[in-house]
Amino acid sequence: MTFLRGTCSILRLLLGILVGFSVEVTASQQGIPLSVVKLWASAFGGEIKSISAKYSGSQLLQKELWAITAPRPGINTSTETTSSSAKGGSRINSRLSPACPGAWEEGGTTRVNPRRYGESIQTAFRKRLQAQNQGLPCPEKYKPPGKTVRVEEIDGVKLVKNLAVKMEEMFRKKAEATRRLVEAAEDAHHQHEDNPDLQYEYFNAVLINEVDNEGNNVELGGEFLLEPNDHFNNLSVNLSLSVVQVPTNMYNKDPDIVNGVYWSEALNKVFVDNFNKDPTLIWQYFGSAKGFFRQYPGVKWHPDEHGVIGFDCRNRKWYIQAATSPKDVVILVDVSGSMKGLRLTIARQTVSSILDTLGDDDFFNIIAYNHDIHYVEPCLNGTLVRADRTNKDHFREHLDKLFAKGIGLLGQALTEAFTILNDFNQTGHGSVCSQAIMLVTDGATEMYDDVFEKYNWPERKVRIFPYLIGRESAFADNLKWMACANKGYFSQISTLADVQENVMRYLHVMSRPKVIDHEHDTVWTEAYVDSALSQAHKLNDKAGPSLMTTVAMPVFSTKNETKNQGILLGVVGTDIPLQELMKLIPKHMLGIHGYAFAITNNGYILTHPDLRPLYQEGQKRRKPNYSSVDLSEVEWEDKDDILRNAMVKRRTGTFSMEVKKTVDRGRRVLKMHNDYYYTDIKGTPFSVGIALSRGHGKYFFRGNVSVETGLRDLEQPDVALADEWTYCNTEEQHEHRHLTQIQAIKLFMTGRRPKLKCDRELIKEVLFDAVVTAPLEAYWTGLALNKSENSDKGVEITFLGTRTGLSRTNLFVSADQLSNQDFLTAEDKEGVFNADHFPLWYKRAAEQVPGTFVYSIPFSTALENKSVVLASTAIQLLDDRKSPIVAAVGIQMKLEYFQRKFWTACRQCTALDGKCSISCDSEDINCYLIDNNGFILVTEEQSQTGLFFGEVEGAVMNKLLQMGSFKRITLYDYQALCREYAGSSDCARTLSDPFSVVKWLLAELIIFLLEFNLYSWWNVDLSVKAQRSRGKTMMAPCDTEYPAFVSERTIKETTGNIDCDGCVRSFVIQQIPSSNLFMVVVDNKCDCSSAPPVTMDPIEIMYIESLKCDRLKFQKDRKKPESCHPFHPEENAMECGSASRLCSPFTAVLLPLIAASVSR
Repeated sequence: MTFLRGTCSILRLLLGILVGFSVEVTASQQGIPLSVVKLWASAFGGEIKSISAKYSGSQLLQKELWAITAPRPGINTSTETTSSSAKGGSRINSRLSPACPGAWEEGGTTRVNPRRYGESIQTAFRKRLQAQNQGLPCPEKYKPPGKTVRVEEIDGVKLVKNLAVKMEEMFRKKAEATRRLVEAAEDAHHQHEDNPDLQYEYFNAVLINEVDNEGNNVELGGEFLLEPNDHFNNLSVNLSLSVVQVPTNMYNKDPDIVNGVYWSEALNKVFVDNFNKDPTLIWQYFGSAKGFFRQYPGVKWHPDEHGVIGFDCRNRKWYIQAATSPKDVVILVDVSGSMKGLRLTIARQTVSSILDTLGDDDFFNIIAYNHDIHYVEPCLNGTLVRADRTNKDHFREHLDKLFAKGIGLLGQALTEAFTILNDFNQTGHGSVCSQAIMLVTDGATEMYDDVFEKYNWPERKVRIFPYLIGRESAFADNLKWMACANKGYFSQISTLADVQENVMRYLHVMSRPKVIDHEHDTVWTEAYVDSALSQAHKLNDKAGPSLMTTVAMPVFSTKNETKNQGILLGVVGTDIPLQELMKLIPKHMLGIHGYAFAITNNGYILTHPDLRPLYQEGQKRRKPNYSSVDLSEVEWEDKDDILRNAMVKRRTGTFSMEVKKTVDRGRRVLKMHNDYYYTDIKGTPFSVGIALSRGHGKYFFRGNVSVETGLRDLEQPDVALADEWTYCNTEEQHEHRHLTQIQAIKLFMTGRRPKLKCDRELIKEVLFDAVVTAPLEAYWTGLALNKSENSDKGVEITFLGTRTGLSRTNLFVSADQLSNQDFLTAEDKEGVFNADHFPLWYKRAAEQVPGTFVYSIPFSTALENKSVVLASTAIQLLDDRKSPIVAAVGIQMKLEYFQRKFWTACRQCTALDGKCSISCDSEDINCYLIDNNGFILVTEEQSQTGLFFGEVEGAVMNKLLQMGSFKRITLYDYQALCREYAGSSDCARTLSDPFSVVKWLLAELIIFLLEFNLYSWWNVDLSVKAQRSRGKTMMAPCDTEYPAFVSERTIKETTGNIDCDGCVRSFVIQQIPSSNLFMVVVDNKCDCSSAPPVTMDPIEIMYIESLKCDRLKFQKDRKKPESCHPFHPEENAMECGSASRLCSPFTAVLLPLIAASVSR
C-alpha cells in the first residue's frame, strides 16, 4: 500500500510537470489564450447589445410587429391572395376575446397587463377606445379599429411602367408650355414690321433698379418690383414680367435687338399663363438668334468681378440642339507657314469655338494640312468620333501642339475630308444626317471646283463653311465662292473678338431646312448645370447647383417673303430640375437598396443615385465630364452592356446581375443581387429603369389602421417625414405651397382639400407605421425621465426609421450637448431619408443577421467625426430573407462611453486568484476593436480611431486576408478625378529664350489692341487659357481601381502567427456576439514595421497607348434622333456670307509692324 501511495505521488508529480510543460509550450506557441479573448468578447458583446436594445426599443417594436402579424399555434388564421401587384400574402384579423370585460385577444393569447416600458399596440388601442366610448356595451367598448396586414411581392414590370407614365405626363406638360411659347412668338413676329429707327425702353436684366449718381434710374433700368420666392431658389423675382439679357459684347440698343425685344414682349402673357396652369414650372425663356435672352420670371443679373456676364444663349446646348439637326463635321486647319503667330492663335480659338457648338448627337474630326495631311489625333485616321465632352477636350489638348510651316495644299485636304464623310456615313455609325466641312485658313489660291464636282455636286449634301483668318481680303472671293457653291457660309475673322459671333453664323445656315420644313422638333438635353446663369443670378447653394434637363423648340419666321430663306428667330425653352423627376419615384416600393434611374438616347445618365456630378475642394465644383457619364460607368458589373444597350434601344424588359454597391462615401461595400426592370418614356429620348435587390427588397408590407388613429399618432412632435419624398404634391396649386407634408396629409385624408394630389397608398402605410411605432414614444420618454437610467449620459439620441420615410427621434441629452450635432439633419446627407436612398444606418442594418446590431463611427463630409458611435438594427416581420424589413432603430452614443465599456470588459478573467494571464493594459499586447469592414473603433492610441486596420497593422491584416477572415473586393470608379501636372517642357523651353519672351508679350499686346473690350479679353476659350495655366496642378477625369474589405461571416474566431524577420508574432481575432464587430489582440514582442501597410487608396488605371486609341475609336450603341433635316430643295443658298468689319485705323497702322516682329 505504501508502495502504491508512493507510486501515485510520483505519477502526480510527473503529470504536474508534464501538464505545466504542456501549458508553457501552448502559451509560447499561441502567445494569447483564445479562451480569455473569447471571455472579453462575450462580456463586451452582451453589455453593448443590452444597452443598444434597451435604449433603441428594438425588442419592444419587434414583439409588437410579431403580435400583429404572426399567427399563434393552434389558431385558425385567414389567408388572402392579392390580385393586383401582389402574387400572394396573408391577412390576419384581430378578434375580440370571449372574456370581454378586461382582456384583449392577440391571436389566441389573452393579455391584460401592459409592458413595463410602454404599452402594446393593443393596450393603446383599448385605452383610446375606452376613453371615447364610455358606457357602450361590452362588444363595442373593446372593439379595435379594423387593421389588416399582408406581405406582397413587388411586380417590377408594373412598377416601372407606372413610373414611366408619370414621367411622360410631367414631360408632356413642360413640352406643351414650350409649344405655347413657340406659337405666341411666331405670331408676334409675323405681325411685326422691322423698324431700324425704333426706340423702345425695355427692362435690361443687368440694369434694372440701378440708379446714377443723382439717384435717377439708369437707361433701360427702370424700377422693377422683385420679391423673394422659395420656388425659385429663394431668389427675388417678378412673377408678372420677364427681363432681357444682352451679351456684354453686344450693343443694348442695336436696331436688330430693339426690334426683337419689342415683338417678343408678347411672350410675357404666355409666360404668366403657363406658370398659372403649371406652378411646377421654373425658368421659361426665349433665346434670340440676334443674341438677346428673354427670361421669366424677371430676375436681377449680376456681372462678375470683371464687370462681364459670360452668358450667350446661342452657345447653350439647348439652343444648338433645337436649332440644327445632328451633323458630321470635318474641320480643316491650315498650318502652312503663312499661318504663323497671331493667325494660328486665332485659328486655334476658331476651332475650339466650333467644337463648343457640337453636341452628343454630332461626330467630328480635325485635320491640319500644309504640304501633307496631319490628323490632329493620329490614332483617329480616317474616321469620326462622337462630340462628347471627353473627346472634345482631348482634341483641344492637341490643338496646342500645332505649328505652322511649309505650303498649304488645300485640294488634298478637301479630298480627304469628303472621303471621310462619305465612308463614315455609309457605316451608319455617325449622325446619318447633315454633313459639313469647316475650313479655317488665311487664303485659297484657287476655287477647287474639280474637287467639289467630283465629291459634292450636284446634290451638294456637304456644306462648306470657310473662315478666312486675318485682315487680308485677297483670297476672300475664292473662299466665298466655295461657300455659295456648296450651301455654306463665308466669314472673315480678324481678331479673337470676332471668333464667337462669326462661328455661330453657321448654325443658322444649317437650320434652314428645318425652318423651311416648319418642323418644330422637341429636343431634350442631357443633365447639366448652367454655371454662368447661376453665377449671374448670384445663386448661393451650399449643396452646389442642381442638375436639370431642358425642353426646347425652335422658333421660325412664318412670313411668306422669307420662307425660302429659312430664317431662324431663336429657341424657346423651359428647365426641369431633376429633383422634380425624382419626386415621382415611389421610393417606398423600391425597398432599402432599390433605386430608379433614367438615361438618354446616348446612354448618358439623366438621374442615378451613383452619379457624382460635383466634387469638393473648398467648395462644390462641377466635374469636367459630369454631363456625359455613361450608364456603363456606374453599373460597371454589366461588362457586356446588356442593360445599357437595351435601354438605349428603348426596349421594355428585365435583367439581373450580382452587384457591389458602395456606401459611406465608398469606404464600405454591400454585395447583393439586383433585378432590373426598364422601359422607355414616350415623347422623350429617355428610358427609365428600376433596380430591386433580391430577398427582402422584393417584398412589401402593407398594413391598415383607422384614419383618425393614424393622423393622431402622425402629428406627434417626435414624428417627421422624409423631406424629399412626395406624399402630397403641394407644388401644383399655389394655395398649397405653404403646407408641410403632414399638414397636407391631414387635409387630404379628412376631405377638406379635394384638389390636393396625394399618394393614398403611401399615406395609408405611413399612418400604419405611425400607429405601430407610437408605443416607442412613451417607452423612450420613460427612459429619459428615469434619473437612474443613463446617468452618465453616454447614450445621446435614439432614432427610428420606417420603410415609408417616417422617422422618430428622442434626445436623452439637450441638443447643445450632442457630440455630433449634424446627425439626422439636412447636413448629414447619408444619415437621413433622401430622394434616392435610405439612411446609411438603415441600409447597413438591413444586411446584418436579424436581431444583431451594426456599429460604426460615422464618416462626415468635413473632418472625420470620431466622437460618437452609431448602433442600429433592422426590424423584420419574420426571421427570413424573403420577409420585408419594415423599420430600423438605433442609438447614438458617445465614443468615450462605448470605449469605456470595452476596456471594462477586457479586464475580466477566469483566474481564481484574480491575476489574469494577459491584459489589454499590458504593453506586451495591443487590443483593437474593428468592424466588419476593418475600421478601428477602439484602440489605445486615440489617433488611430476611425482608421483602416490595415494601415495600422499591415502584417496582421495581410495574414487575415490570407486566412480568409477578411476578403478584398476590387472596385472601380469611372467618375474619378486625379491630380495631374499641367506643365509643358516645350513652354518652359520657349520662355527661356529672351527673344521668345518679347514675342509673347507683343502677341499679348496685339490681342489686347484687337479685342477692344474686356469681354473678349475675358471670354477666351479653354485652349487659350491652357497656355497661361501651365505649371499648375489640376484635377482631370480618370479611372481608378480601389479595394474594399469585408469580413467572412462564417469565421467567428481565428488565431495566427506572423513571421517578422525570424520573430514570431501571434494574434487572436474573435467576433463580438450579436454585432458586426471583432476584437483583435496582437502581441507586441516583434517589430513588424517593415511589413507594408494595407491601404484603401485608389490607384489610377493607366491605359497603354494602343488601348487609349481603341477607347477613342470605340463607339457605344446609341439611338439616333428620329428627326433629321439635312437639306431642302427650296433653300436659298445665295445668302452665303460676308467679310467682317475693318479694325480701327490706329490698330490697322500698328498691326503690320507688330506682326512682322512676332513672325520673325
